[in-house]
Amino acid sequence: MGGFPIHILDTVIVTGYAKAPQGTSMYELYKHVGIVLEINHKTHTIERADFTFVTGLTKDFFERILIGYSLNEGLDPLIQTIKEHYLAPSQQAMIVALQSAVQRYWDFTSKKK
Repeated sequence: MGGFPIHILDTVIVTGYAKAPQGTSMYELYKHVGIVLEINHKTHTIERADFTFVTGLTKDFFERILIGYSLNEGLDPLIQTIKEHYLAPSQQAMIVALQSAVQRYWDFTSKKK
C-alpha cells in the first residue's frame, strides 16, 4: 500500500493557556494568553515558540528568551527573567501559560518511558 511515509521526529508540540487580564488588548482580541512550544524530546530544548501576543515585538522578545533554552535547567530562571524584563499586565498570565505547557511536556516524557 502507498500512503505517506512516517517521519520520526525529535520534537513535540505542547501548548499552554491562561486567562488574559481584563482591560488589555490581549483580552479583547484573544481572551487568553497562549503559548506553543516545539521541544526536542531528546535534549529537552525549546526549538521554536509562538504566542498569542498582539505585537510582533513581544513575540520576538519571548522567542529570544525561550528558543535554545534547556528545560533541564528548570523553569525558575525563565520565570525570573520574565518577572524582571516583561513588565506588562499579562506577566503572570504568561508565566502560568508557560508552566502549563512545560508541565504538559514533562507529563508526556514521563509516559513515554
